Amino acid sequence: MKKVLVTGGCGFIGHHIIEHLIKNTDWDVKVVDKLTYASNGFDRLRDINVFDDKRVQVYTNDFSEKFSEGMERELINIDYILHVGAETHVDKSIENPAPFVKSNVEGTMHMLDFARKQNNLERFVYFSTDEVFGPAYGKTLFKEGDRHNPGNPYAASKSGAEALCISYANTYKMPIIITNTMNAFGERQNPEKYIPKTIIDVLKGEKVIVHSDPTKTIAGSRFYIHCRNIADALLFILNKPNETLDIHDATKGKFNIVGEKEVDNLELAKFIAKTLGKELKYEMVDFHSSRPGHDLRYGLDGSKLRAMGFEYPKTFEQSLEKTIKWYLENPKWLGLSQKSL
Repeated sequence: MKKVLVTGGCGFIGHHIIEHLIKNTDWDVKVVDKLTYASNGFDRLRDINVFDDKRVQVYTNDFSEKFSEGMERELINIDYILHVGAETHVDKSIENPAPFVKSNVEGTMHMLDFARKQNNLERFVYFSTDEVFGPAYGKTLFKEGDRHNPGNPYAASKSGAEALCISYANTYKMPIIITNTMNAFGERQNPEKYIPKTIIDVLKGEKVIVHSDPTKTIAGSRFYIHCRNIADALLFILNKPNETLDIHDATKGKFNIVGEKEVDNLELAKFIAKTLGKELKYEMVDFHSSRPGHDLRYGLDGSKLRAMGFEYPKTFEQSLEKTIKWYLENPKWLGLSQKSL
């Protein structure tokens, strides 16, 4: 039985990873989360029925500060560390970069130093983003190890954390893996994000804002991926033998976790409206020219994981349709009541 530590486990992606681990392994899971606005308290863990599970222990702690001696005593003999927790909202990073550097760079350093003290550590997985590579123009798809070109403070903080991970792998021979993933969606996502916000706007009959190029004819696009698929990819990587992953060379131990297909935001809004059986009202807006730091398109090459045999358990359309219908059955996560639907 393994012990896995998940930072940011009360957050959106983190709680999906915990749910997947509980369903598909016999591991004990320890959660560290400082319960910011993005956590919704413990609501996500309660909703997936793991908050009172004996295999799950939750600690309210801020990893951007060094763990106390007492905290470290509670987190001993960890086999896997999944460092998912981070400040992630691009707009907030543009308004004030300092908390992002504190959490994502300094916090990652503290987690790496903590990991060095673990006698049984098999893997330290740093969960990063496609945004470290900057905008992907045309049909560009960045591969693992391509040069970073962060376009906003959030992306720069994640890039800095990746550099720290590589330095610790080189200097201390730590078993570090870095994953880069793209726009996540799924159940219990913060309503400020594009998919739940679009569901809300369509249900209310309000106009959906679609970010586009300066001509207002080409919508921005992403490779959207359900958190369940992200969690499945992480578990796939963790189950691979060490010798196949180059875990002591983090420049090689990198993996892109990519949505199966590229979808532009107008196409996505139309799919949501069709699934809801509602009319779509929308406006194309050149948001990116007026707000430096936002990129119209990101792109990652997912061929490395595919070549290793990884396949997504569900298609994008299956996952999105299931997610939309889930929100209709659980409107509180959209800030709506059943009567308002």
